[in-house]
Amino acid sequence: MYEFIKIREFARYLFDQESTAEKAAQIMAGILEAGSPRLSAISERMSGTAVANYKRIQRFLDGADPREAMIRLFQEEAAFVIGDPTEIARPQAWKTSYVGTLSDGETKGFWLLMLATPYRGRAIPCGFVTYSSRTIAEQASSRNFEHERAFGALKELLAERPLVLDREFSYLGLLEKLAAERINFVIRLNLGSHAPIFTNAEGERVELVIRPGQRVVYRQLYYRGKVAVQVIGIWRRGFERPIWIMTNLDPEVGWEIYQARMKIDESFKDLKSLLGLGKIMNKSQENMEKMVALLLITYAIGLLIGEALRDAMYGGPPSAQHPAQQPVGKRWYLYSGLFVLLKQKISLPAAILHQLVRSVLNAFIRLVWADVRSFV
Repeated sequence: MYEFIKIREFARYLFDQESTAEKAAQIMAGILEAGSPRLSAISERMSGTAVANYKRIQRFLDGADPREAMIRLFQEEAAFVIGDPTEIARPQAWKTSYVGTLSDGETKGFWLLMLATPYRGRAIPCGFVTYSSRTIAEQASSRNFEHERAFGALKELLAERPLVLDREFSYLGLLEKLAAERINFVIRLNLGSHAPIFTNAEGERVELVIRPGQRVVYRQLYYRGKVAVQVIGIWRRGFERPIWIMTNLDPEVGWEIYQARMKIDESFKDLKSLLGLGKIMNKSQENMEKMVALLLITYAIGLLIGEALRDAMYGGPPSAQHPAQQPVGKRWYLYSGLFVLLKQKISLPAAILHQLVRSVLNAFIRLVWADVRSFV
């Protein structure tokens, strides 16, 4: 169905060995066809017998590590990096070693903390970690440590780019770590039962006050008296409560950046509804993470191609790389690129399709090669 994509042409720039790239491409093509990361579903979509394909996938997972390839998807031109966790429910996985209980204290599952850079209303993944209440307990770890582990992997690539995070990350330990590492941040405040305490330069407590329809800025505050931050609050009319953002950047800049954080939520929606992220399951955490990496790489390739298809089929911003584009129409706003690729009937001529994929591949090569420089 997706013969025009030729995923192996993309995979060869992520995996150094040609044989590894070929095997990875076969599995990723199976993920696209199946719309699922489950090994049984993928093996049925690959060429050959399902039994033989299942064993091929297992051998690949034993001998390769696609997690290492993901860092090459980091966009050097990205203005910021988004981090966000999502819950993966596995209610029947009582005996799986890495499955614990989720936030409700009852449902079985684990967390996937993904790091990504923004791309046209979605986000391109470039790293992740997984953890659960069970793995944290068994490894004498903590949620905070897992967060730091994820962000540490991208420390050198972040440079001055801010890390954009939601309420789960508004705690002192992480802020102190980010400040010590000189990492810029934009974080939404958690104003739940343990509201944060801010003080001014004189050590006096400052209460955050705002009314509906207001925009309020507090400068030169200290989170729990220790980490210097700027705070901005926006309470839009018609909303039940305000949004408060803390950052070590200019607060207005921080607010503009935070509004783009929703891009990673949209990517999670696509990953779960179109590629079956919520169905992922392997016996070991290591192999599960390798399959997550393959799924996220597949998503990134599908997103890039799908966005080009969306432009070609429904219009898009003028681009010399996409000669078939028409002015933007209403349908362009209705679908994500991945939805267009996986769910829409593609009626473009073969010549246009091949030209389109070639232009996407060239952009993909530039993306990957920009990151390779960081490793030499």
